Amino acid sequence: MFFREVDAAVLNLTDVRPTLADVAHAAGVSLATASRVLSGFHHVRPETRRQVEQAVDRLGYVRQRAGRMPGPRRTGLVAVTVCEDGGRLFADPYFSRILWGINRELAAADHQVVLLTMEPARNGKSAALRHLRGDHVDGALIVSMHARHAAALERVDVPMVIAGRPVGADPNRYSYVDVDNHGGAGQAVRHLIEAGRTRIATLAGPKDMSAGVDRLAGFRDALTAAGRFDPGLVVHGDFGLPAGEHAALRLLDRRPDVDAIFAASDLMAVGVLRALRRLGRRVPDDVAVIGFDNAPICRTTDPPLTTVGQPVEEAGARSARELLALIDGTVAEQRQVVLDTELVLRESA
Repeated sequence: MFFREVDAAVLNLTDVRPTLADVAHAAGVSLATASRVLSGFHHVRPETRRQVEQAVDRLGYVRQRAGRMPGPRRTGLVAVTVCEDGGRLFADPYFSRILWGINRELAAADHQVVLLTMEPARNGKSAALRHLRGDHVDGALIVSMHARHAAALERVDVPMVIAGRPVGADPNRYSYVDVDNHGGAGQAVRHLIEAGRTRIATLAGPKDMSAGVDRLAGFRDALTAAGRFDPGLVVHGDFGLPAGEHAALRLLDRRPDVDAIFAASDLMAVGVLRALRRLGRRVPDDVAVIGFDNAPICRTTDPPLTTVGQPVEEAGARSARELLALIDGTVAEQRQVVLDTELVLRESA
């Protein structure tokens, strides 16, 4: 059989026409492969082409195009979709860094960036998702994905790359570029253990994001291997500075014996430094602090912040290169890339 059974709940919606994602699912191929078949690329196996064409006929899929053109249509636009509201987009330096890397590569390839934010949908309809369907853009780059976005992104019908391992979906279905969050967190914890710290806590990130999940797992695994993991020393935040300060105050009120804190982002680590200063605790004498990102602010905190450095700009650039390869048809299947992290030692730990 060439076809997979398509979820009736998807295709029986009266106000939603079949999308390229539906075609790919029915044909049992990746979204990128279905897109290449319908765009007229030649580097596709005949059997695969036949599967996609039969899925198109079966579903009644019609690809919207502005006019008839002799080859694959190109808009020269790439949608960079940040799955956060505008406030976080402009407050967190991570986004400016990754967008710089993305834009550098796309501009060199003569593509323009269309910046979208995944604001909460009104009446169940997302303005950003409307731009990711049809022929508005050549491809999409998804940044800061949460698990709640997984179902919506399954219906995107253009080539897509996710910056970060997707949560809430099968990661093998997508191309993504991530960093070694697990290994970086483990390296930070081992440094604290070797420095003689015995009550090590963490301010973990969101539970529905891969960075939050993987950094917490790296923290937990490193302490478990040393026989020191205490679930009571785990609190969660949203990667932001205020969350870091408030979480640290709650933690230290409950566990004043903490002598080291690993924060899952540099902004949360800066919040920890503020909380410790309010409580009269010295850094690193009383409490060592390590962040994650190696953002520019690390060099200007008092004391300068030890952190796990991640190649944010390179992750953005590599994500863009992977997307361009999907758009051009030079890559046949989804690829998963994980970049290294490194511990950057400064005075806070």
